[in-house]
Amino acid sequence: MSDSSGRPAGRNVLGGPLQACSYDPLTGFFRDGCCNTGPGDVGSHTVCARVTDAFLEFSLRRGNDLSTPRPEFRFKGLRAGDRWCLCAARWLEAYEAGVAPPVVLEATHEAALRTVPMKALLAHAWVQKPTASR
Repeated sequence: MSDSSGRPAGRNVLGGPLQACSYDPLTGFFRDGCCNTGPGDVGSHTVCARVTDAFLEFSLRRGNDLSTPRPEFRFKGLRAGDRWCLCAARWLEAYEAGVAPPVVLEATHEAALRTVPMKALLAHAWVQKPTASR
């Protein structure tokens, strides 16, 4: 089975179909909204996270400014709460520094497990709170 681009459909870290991470802002190595990966994705942009201010500051200190808009790349800059496909190694580095952002497991590609232990992902799983119905 393949996605609309012809790439094999991804699986998430829970073993199910890979869900979208974000269409606004548009994320993913292939800018398809998903944390898909392939041979050209040297950084393994496979962890779908809801970025936090602490993580954005951490990433900036590591030389990767994810907050500043870059119109030439059609990138509006990230704000806390945005979902974004992060490099697995950077997420692990943030985890080890105590500033890892929450992870959307259903949208995190199984390839992230080559770098990040499942235990760490589970410990930082983002759980959407149900909305109250009337």
